[in-house]
Amino acid sequence: MCGIAGLINLRSDAPNPDRDLALRMARALRHRGPDGFGIYRDRHVALAHARLSIIDLDGGWQPMANAEETLWVCFNGEIFNYIELREELTAKGHHFRTKSDTEALIHAYAEYGEAMVDRLNGQWAFVLWDVKRRRAFFSRDRVGINPLFWTVHRGVLRFASEVKSLFQDPTIPRAISRDGLDEALTFWAPVAPLTPYEGIQQIPPGSVATLDLDRDVAPRVSIRFRPEFPVGRTRGLVDDEAALVSSVREAVRGGSTIRLRADVPVGSYLSGGLDSTIVAALIASNREVPLRTFSVEFAEREFDEAEHQRDAVAHLGTSHASIQCGDADIAGVFPDVVYHAEAPLLRTAPAPLFILARLVRQSGYRVVLTGEGADEFFAGYDIFREDRVRRFWARHPDSKLRPQLLLRLYPYLQRSPVAQVEMAKAFFGRNLAQTDDPFYSHRPRWDATSRIKLMLDPAMREGVADTAAADRLREQLPADFMRWTPLARAQYLEITTLLSGYLLSSQGERMMMANSVEGRFPFLDPNVMDVADALPDALKLRTLDEKHVLKRAMGDLLPPGVLARKKQPYRAPVVQPFFGGGSPDYVEACLSPDAIKDAGIWQPQPVASLIAKCRKTGGKSMSNTDDMAFCAILSTQLMARDILQGARVVSAADDTSGRLGVDVDRLRDAAG
Repeated sequence: MCGIAGLINLRSDAPNPDRDLALRMARALRHRGPDGFGIYRDRHVALAHARLSIIDLDGGWQPMANAEETLWVCFNGEIFNYIELREELTAKGHHFRTKSDTEALIHAYAEYGEAMVDRLNGQWAFVLWDVKRRRAFFSRDRVGINPLFWTVHRGVLRFASEVKSLFQDPTIPRAISRDGLDEALTFWAPVAPLTPYEGIQQIPPGSVATLDLDRDVAPRVSIRFRPEFPVGRTRGLVDDEAALVSSVREAVRGGSTIRLRADVPVGSYLSGGLDSTIVAALIASNREVPLRTFSVEFAEREFDEAEHQRDAVAHLGTSHASIQCGDADIAGVFPDVVYHAEAPLLRTAPAPLFILARLVRQSGYRVVLTGEGADEFFAGYDIFREDRVRRFWARHPDSKLRPQLLLRLYPYLQRSPVAQVEMAKAFFGRNLAQTDDPFYSHRPRWDATSRIKLMLDPAMREGVADTAAADRLREQLPADFMRWTPLARAQYLEITTLLSGYLLSSQGERMMMANSVEGRFPFLDPNVMDVADALPDALKLRTLDEKHVLKRAMGDLLPPGVLARKKQPYRAPVVQPFFGGGSPDYVEACLSPDAIKDAGIWQPQPVASLIAKCRKTGGKSMSNTDDMAFCAILSTQLMARDILQGARVVSAADDTSGRLGVDVDRLRDAAG
């Protein structure tokens, strides 16, 4: 992984791209690329790069060009099948000068044009500049592992891996987007192209965009990939069930193996759950030296999975390192977490993962494999089981027995929403009969989260209808969406909203790259995703047994305790870290009535009431809504202080150290 940034002139009368600004933008991303920087500039563009060296440590410097220097690429990510692409393109007459995966992008574009992205197995965000055509080509991987933001201001398009890089230009307006915040307080994250920032967009996952300087004033974006499920299939099994189970095993094995390609050591996260243990087992079984694994532990039993982590370590024989994360640790790093996430957070869960990534880096590793994606593509979450129970109940809404199935959900929560049947019936029974609602599976979650918006300042809600977030999402649904099974529809919503916008971003890639660590995700291999999408429902969710096919396909590799345990989503304490043992100074500074009023995001009185409740309880036994509201308020206040007001953004570019590995300046060279 790396950081990319740049400027593209959209007007012929615009001044030359600002070289110093482009380099400041790259240096603001030095946590993503601490190994050095590069820049290319001509009359129309400036491309800047911050490098984290993973493949071809000596030759992979960027921006990179073809031999004629008519194509330039600025690339963040990894193309795992670059070896196969090199062989394919070499057979077609292409000549390679490096051993990097970056160069494969250049030759693939020269050979296939925009269709090149169909041949990529990897995770990426890149901008390719075609000098002769005066065309910029942007692309982002299928599920948006790697970020790519852009904004147009004063006739110049600026793009970057992170918003803080764009804000290195002090003339760019800084404000919270009402629509972006509305979606964050509905789906947990804005759905691309929206972002939390007014005037700043992101390239949607699975998209390409072209910008022809002779005719365009903004990139023309088109969706090239999105989750697709068979139309009209039944939920039942098929005759070749054994073959499908085998196809899953081979796909996951292949996705794991190809992600070991690197010129630096590769480790793995090991949470003690099914998904990360599968990945670690596949890697460990093909190594002569023990696999290095990493995990985070909690002092509170409700959140801790150390027992299962130890079982997995003993079974797999890995060389393991763990770190215990306490309340003070979470509170201590939370401002850094928000600064790197650049988004409202409704949970503190990214904080322990920030700390875990720091452990990885301190241990001398810069690449780890993780299990993200398995729950979404193989139906592992309680929301899928919840949807099935509600639909079963809706067929006989007066039944006394059917609602009892709700007790099978959320067994790991001390304050489970199904602990009291009558309360569970009232919560999950809302709109029970509206099974034709395209968002039926997610309405309970979204409705609960949306209550936070009642605390917003009226100016932040002005012009934003209560249904605006869902209405925008409805407009983006695939044409065949309502012809898919209910499970497929729920999976699509989970992938499109929570996975891409939050789990892979705020909780995933951003926390790793804040510590210069690259995460790789075998379950998000394109072949794995395609195989999973094509499976019949009953192989993924058999009655209420989640990820059934993964357990069948990989069971022989796993310790019995991990295989038998029920899904326990990764979670962390929310309010208690900030009030249980005394509040950090920044909490009072950010949440005082004056600070709330100055930021203009929240209403001071409801915030004051919530904070009083937090202090009285020490942050314990808070409701789910109170947890989310507190975290949303604190995180947006930190955003206002550190990102919108810009103190930390400016300081991020002060360090001008670092090797300039590529320095091509056509304008400077032409001047003498």
